[in-house]
Amino acid sequence: MAMDQDRDRGQGEFLEKLVKLNRVAKVDWAGGVGYGFGKANDVSDAIRKSIEKAKRSMVRVPIKKTTLPHQIIGKFKSAQVLLKPAAPGTGVIAGGPVRAVMEAAGIRDVLSKSLGSSNAINTVKAVFQGLDSLMDPREIATNRGRALKDMWG
Repeated sequence: MAMDQDRDRGQGEFLEKLVKLNRVAKVDWAGGVGYGFGKANDVSDAIRKSIEKAKRSMVRVPIKKTTLPHQIIGKFKSAQVLLKPAAPGTGVIAGGPVRAVMEAAGIRDVLSKSLGSSNAINTVKAVFQGLDSLMDPREIATNRGRALKDMWG
C-alpha cells in the first residue's frame, strides 16, 4: 500500500517521509537527504529501522537558490529519473517517490520524469544516484579559479 505521509516524533531536526509502507523512508537535515529500507513484522519497527539506515546514508545536495544546479539523469537498474532545474515558482513537478525525495532535500522548484521502471525502491535509488553525481557549483568555481558570482552572475 503506497502512502505519502509526514511524521513528527518531536526530534525537530528531521523530517520523515514514508513513501511506501514498510519499505522506504527519507530523512531531511538542512540540505541533506538519506534513504533506508526496513522490514519487520510491526510497522513501527520497520519505520524505525528504515530511519536508522537513512541517517547513515545521508547525501549533501547542492542547491542553486531553490532548484538544482544542472540537469541530470539518475540510473539504477532499469529505473531512470530525469531531474531538471526549474524557474522559481514552478514547484516540484514530480510523482510519488521523486517528489518525496525532492521535498525532503529542500528543493522547491524542479521538473522530473521517471523513465523505465515504476518500482518505488529502484526509483528512489535512481534519484539518489543522480543527486550523488550532481556537481557542486562552489567546488567547480574554486577548481577553475573563479568566483561563484562570475560563473552565475
